[in-house]
Amino acid sequence: MNHESKAIVLKGMQLYTEDQIIEKGYIHWQDQKIIAVGPIAECPHIEGADVIYVPSTFKAIPGLIDIHIHGVNGADVMDATTEALETMATALPKEGTTSFLATTMTQSHTAIEKALQNAGNFIQNQQSSGQAEVLGVHLEGPYVNKSKAGAQPIDFIVDANIEQLEKWNTLTKQSIKVVTLAPEQPGGMEMVKYLHEHDIIASIGHSDATYEEVMQAIKAGAKHVTHLYNQMRGLHHREPGVVGAAFLQEELTAEIIADGVHSRPEMVKLAYQQKGKTGLILITDSMRAKCLKNGVYDLGGQAVTVADGRALLHDGTLAGSILKLGHAMKNMIDFTNCSLEDTIQMASVNPAKQLDVFDRKGSITSGKDADIVLLDEELEVALTFCRGELAYDRGGERQ
Repeated sequence: MNHESKAIVLKGMQLYTEDQIIEKGYIHWQDQKIIAVGPIAECPHIEGADVIYVPSTFKAIPGLIDIHIHGVNGADVMDATTEALETMATALPKEGTTSFLATTMTQSHTAIEKALQNAGNFIQNQQSSGQAEVLGVHLEGPYVNKSKAGAQPIDFIVDANIEQLEKWNTLTKQSIKVVTLAPEQPGGMEMVKYLHEHDIIASIGHSDATYEEVMQAIKAGAKHVTHLYNQMRGLHHREPGVVGAAFLQEELTAEIIADGVHSRPEMVKLAYQQKGKTGLILITDSMRAKCLKNGVYDLGGQAVTVADGRALLHDGTLAGSILKLGHAMKNMIDFTNCSLEDTIQMASVNPAKQLDVFDRKGSITSGKDADIVLLDEELEVALTFCRGELAYDRGGERQ
């Protein structure tokens, strides 16, 4: 379905714009870009436009941005194939995700390089507007701490190496946007400084850093924390650790997996109370088993058993999630009593700002990409448009 030259008007739903909620609103877009938004009473007649009438009980929100996701629907970034990224880009609009970072993991250098080259090529040459857009690469590992490896295979963890990173970024055609690393490991602080100087987000994760080491990393340019609480030095009254630093330092934006499994709902609420709606980013960290049945799946060459909403390695270690980003928003509302507006901040606005793409993503306003999600009365995804093109229709009547 190609709407690239035809104007589209969405009418009648509750509309969450950048700065207000319009009870009965309209959105007009053409050629992938939003042209105008406002109350339905102010909608002009647009000659030749496709008009889609939406129930007034539905809510239009900006597309969600998942900055930490490994896989979905049988595909994984480490498969290093065009088909894998196509599968991900096609599946993600079903949960309201309209753009994401292809996230790698600790593996052999050869496997990482294949995945990076594939992602760079896909980003440059193979994206289509009716799919979730790959905004870049999140390199998770291999520069992490073995004592906080989690599901990152220990055999492939190495010390930070700037020369290697430069080579890898070249393979992605300069598409690496986030690097998760342990700053306390050899070469870690130098790597943080290098990343900061080259406009790549240095994220503290899989780290046993002390509070002082995190403060040193912030001075060097770190501004992000990978999946808060998980595989990092926790909060202690004599050693605040990575978690304490994340709570106290406004410079650090923290990702959180709000599935109630990676962190208890009470701990998600604590993070929200400490960081507020501007300091958290909702992520899924999902692996290939998301959208598939219970069973045994591969993650970075390791067998992962998925059952009862959990993905576990053989020793019981959590191995990514099967969380959908739209459900993470609903969970945040349940766990913290925050508003839908607050969750939009955490799932759309904050990631767009952190990735420096807020000029074109993250909110519904004229001039931005027409990345739009319609939620029903239960806040379930009903329709998703990726850059103006219908990418998911739950009812199927418009596909």
